[in-house]
Amino acid sequence: MFYFLMRHILAGPFAKLYFRPWARGLENVPTEGPAILASNHLAVIDSFVMPLVLDRRVKFLGKSDYFTGRGIKGRLVAGFMRGMGTIPVDRAGGKGEGALAAALEVLEAGELFGIYPEGTRSPDGRLYKAKTGVARLAIASGAPVIPVVMIGTDKSQAIGQVIPKPLPIGVLFGEPLDFSRYAGLENDRFILRAVADEITLATMKLSEQQFVDVYAQTQKAKLKAARDEVS
Repeated sequence: MFYFLMRHILAGPFAKLYFRPWARGLENVPTEGPAILASNHLAVIDSFVMPLVLDRRVKFLGKSDYFTGRGIKGRLVAGFMRGMGTIPVDRAGGKGEGALAAALEVLEAGELFGIYPEGTRSPDGRLYKAKTGVARLAIASGAPVIPVVMIGTDKSQAIGQVIPKPLPIGVLFGEPLDFSRYAGLENDRFILRAVADEITLATMKLSEQQFVDVYAQTQKAKLKAARDEVS
């Protein structure tokens, strides 16, 4: 039932009435051609709300598990993900090669690709260290990177909350970042780190979030360990 409701709440005109999204910097998003929308990540609904303010479709990657569930629930989840433009990716092996190939295919087709450099949702609203996947994608594709900041999604849908509250949500688009100067260096780990950090800095300036120089997943593990120790 949850996915049925979400599919209708987060689709079309009703979604705009529900979230009342507003945007700044839309002129930074190209009207045609490929671009990487590199966003902070505060809530599950980020991927559903961001496209509401754009005239172009944005594609994201999602675990293939979302598309292989059984029964009514499994079919609803798969249908919901497809309706949102999510591309299934098998991340077995942990190297992300399948994800990179799928993302490159989207960009080579001249489309918009959405990615969360932090790799997972922020556990506390702060901005965490970017993984280098976004840098590798930017260099390999040659597509511009547009920093994106979601505002208010964590208030609409706090961690652990299933149904989001109908609160106004903002989306900020920063000026495009050009990394074409690093063409051919997508396997240089020092270059990748520098590019990822530059994207993080642009996002931080746009959002004014407090930056934490660790990976969000590491922080989540620390918080979980602390909770387990208390219990």
